[in-house]
Amino acid sequence: MKNVHQVATALPPVEALRDHCRALAMVDTIRSPEWEYRGYSFDSDWAPGEEMASWRSGAGDDYSIVFCPAGVYIRGFDHESPVSPFASDDLRPWPGVVDDVPEVFRPQLDEVAFTLDDVPAITCCLWRTTSDDGWRTGRATYERDGSDWMFDLLLDRSPAAYVAWSATDEEEPPVPVEPVAHIFALRPLTEEVVRALNPEIGLRDVRADLGEIGYPFE
Repeated sequence: MKNVHQVATALPPVEALRDHCRALAMVDTIRSPEWEYRGYSFDSDWAPGEEMASWRSGAGDDYSIVFCPAGVYIRGFDHESPVSPFASDDLRPWPGVVDDVPEVFRPQLDEVAFTLDDVPAITCCLWRTTSDDGWRTGRATYERDGSDWMFDLLLDRSPAAYVAWSATDEEEPPVPVEPVAHIFALRPLTEEVVRALNPEIGLRDVRADLGEIGYPFE
C-alpha cells in the first residue's frame, strides 16, 4: 500500500502534472457534459493568478490541486479515513498532515472551499514551492489517508490507465483508448475525438469548457 511519502516521490514535475490534469478534465468533460456528474475538473481562472485541478469520487472523497505563484498545493480527503478531522474530537487535521506546510500556502490551508461545515476536509497533503526540487509532504507516516488510491491517475498517466479506471463504471460503455491518447498528448481537440468519446455531443458543445480548462483546439 502506498503512503503519501511514496506519492511525493512519484509525482511528475509541475508542468507535466498541470498538463495531465487538464487532459483528465477534458476527457471527463466530454464524457460527462453536465458538471455535477464529472470526476475530474480544471479551472484555469480559479482565482487571480491561480488555477485549480480537482477530482471527486461522488461518494464524499475529493482532492484539489492549486497552481499558484508560490508553487503547487495538493489537498486530499478520504471521508472514510481514520485520520479524517471528523474522526478526531477537536475536528482538526491529524498531527503531521499540515504542520509543515510553508506559510506561502496559508491561503490554500485557510480556503473555505476546502472545508465541510467549517471543518478542514483533509487527510493528506503535498506541496512544492517554486524553489523546491521535489514534492514535499508532512511528517506523518500513517496509512489509509487516501493517498494510496486517489492519486493513481496522476502517477500512472497512460491512456490505458484511464481506460482501466473508467471500466469500473459498469453503466458506461467502454472508453476507446485512441481519443484518450489524443487528449493526453494535448493535441488540438477535434470533432472526431469528441464524438469518439461521446456520440451525443460535438465540438461546439464543449467550447466553453475548452476555455475554462485552457485546452487547445483547432
